[in-house]
Order: sequence, then structure tokens, then C-alpha cells
Amino acid sequence: MNIVAILVAALVPLVLGFIWYNPKVFGGIWMKEIGVDLETIQNQKPNMLKLLLSALIFAFMIAFMLNPMVIHQMSLGSLLEGMPEAKGAKIELLVNGKSIAYKDLFRTFKHGALHGLLCGVFFAWPIIGTQALFENRSKKYIAIHSVYWMISMMLMGGIICAWQ
Repeated sequence: MNIVAILVAALVPLVLGFIWYNPKVFGGIWMKEIGVDLETIQNQKPNMLKLLLSALIFAFMIAFMLNPMVIHQMSLGSLLEGMPEAKGAKIELLVNGKSIAYKDLFRTFKHGALHGLLCGVFFAWPIIGTQALFENRSKKYIAIHSVYWMISMMLMGGIICAWQ
């Protein structure tokens, strides 16, 4: 597990959020959907340090759990890698007549991004959608938040997988 990759991936929702929820992107639509305006939000004066630190901790938790979802080789090679007797042993597979180091298979940004997107579609979207339905929120509200998390998790998964 690469903790640096997880920490970098945890920054993705914050950076993307600054762009995504900007009033010139989707922030204006989001504020309209929840019934507030920019002035109301600015007058609330939240503790930004507490807010950003909490958001970073939550993003770290998501990135931490994305790690086994995007790095998921659970065959004989994975089992052997965890055995003390196999430490330092080179585990290789024969793929299309070529010998490939097992550890390097499926460790690409594209592979991680796919699995991150699937997590966004099958975890984030249903959670946001269910909560929004009970709060009587609109389809726009659901779409804004769900697509944000799908993209965030896709980028996070890509970073984690490629950086292993």
C-alpha cells in the first residue's frame, strides 16, 4: 500500500470541489437547488480550517478504501506475495508467450480509473440518490453531487493504481 498515493488521491475531491462547486461551473445551479444564494453562504462564515481538514480526513478514508478496490489481484500470485518464504521471489506469469512480472499487471491509471468510476456509480450515486430522495431534492441536485463523486473516485482510483 502506497500511503503517499493515498494522500495525493485524498486531495482530488478538494481540488475538484473548488472547481466543480464554483458559481461559474455548477455552484450556481447547486445553490439554486438548495435554495440559497452566494451572499447567504458568505454570511455563514464557517470555520474553513475545520471544514477543509474534515473534508480531507473523509477523502483520505475514501482513498484508503479505494486502494483494495483498484488493486485487487487475488489469485495465487497475490497469496504468495504475502508469504514470508516468497519474500524477494520473482513471481511471473506467462501471458501471450511473454513473461510478465505479476506485480505490474493491471497497475495503470486507466485500470484504477475504471474501478474508481465503478465505485462512484455503485456506491456514491445510490447513497446520494437515496438521501436526496428522502430530502425531496431534485434530479439536478442528485446529478451534480453524484457526477462530482464519480469523477473524484475515478481520478482517485487512477492515481492509487498507477502509483503502486
